[in-house]
Amino acid sequence: MSDSSVPAVRTLITGLGLVEAPRWHRDRLYFSDWNAGDVIAVDLEGNSEVFAHVQSLPLCTDWLPDGRLLLVSAADGLLLRREHDGSLVTHADLRVVADGGWNDIVVDGRGNAYVDNVADAFLGGDPTAGTVALVAQDGKARQVADGLSFPNGMAVTADNSTLIVAESYASRLTAFDIADDGSLSNRRLWAALDGGVPDGICVDAENAVWYADVPNKCCVRMEEGGRALQRVELDRGCFACALGGPDATTLFITAAQWRGPTEMTGPGTGQVLAVEVSVPGAGWP
Repeated sequence: MSDSSVPAVRTLITGLGLVEAPRWHRDRLYFSDWNAGDVIAVDLEGNSEVFAHVQSLPLCTDWLPDGRLLLVSAADGLLLRREHDGSLVTHADLRVVADGGWNDIVVDGRGNAYVDNVADAFLGGDPTAGTVALVAQDGKARQVADGLSFPNGMAVTADNSTLIVAESYASRLTAFDIADDGSLSNRRLWAALDGGVPDGICVDAENAVWYADVPNKCCVRMEEGGRALQRVELDRGCFACALGGPDATTLFITAAQWRGPTEMTGPGTGQVLAVEVSVPGAGWP
């Protein structure tokens, strides 16, 4: 269903740094403040607390089916796991796949984690050298895709059959079939974005994708094939988005002023915003 109306945006929390990786879990939204190295939990009334601390940039997270949190400690090349008692342990050593460049993560319904890698594209290296690694439930990591143009946000459809990857430098969303063992195949164009620069993404119950866009300061809902269905305009860069809330119909957006790769963001410009939408979230994250 297409809904081109402009929804109202409310501020859930403000005064943060570079905010990323929103994930709804149980009754709260969890997100990362990369400048502070904090994973923060916030409820719908704006009450927040620091849930975990890892001094790493990037610092992306997602939840295992058993309720433990995975954290990409990019600085160390490790995928960490937060145990129920709050301790952090190593879930996987990503250095067996690549030394650096680790970025975003999505965990599917079976507990397989996909972690993407931008190589050195952020510093002017080969823009098509991005990869995706699979971390299986036993913690073993292996590469399952390559040749991606700055892979950023990822999402898995509700039936665990398709991984969608945002290729920021190619202005497109790319899809892969997921095999029973987590391997990827049948790479294909899911949507060309006509100047859009996709960062974090999420999937809804109509198999449309919301993508966040930093330079264009917006979040856009796209259907497969490339037709834009809805757009949320902001006054600062949109880094990521996730659907959640009691009915999964709240679009949470992490946004901040972007000042380039050397300065990143101005202190205090990071916000978490909430927008009510008509189609609920589905799949992962």
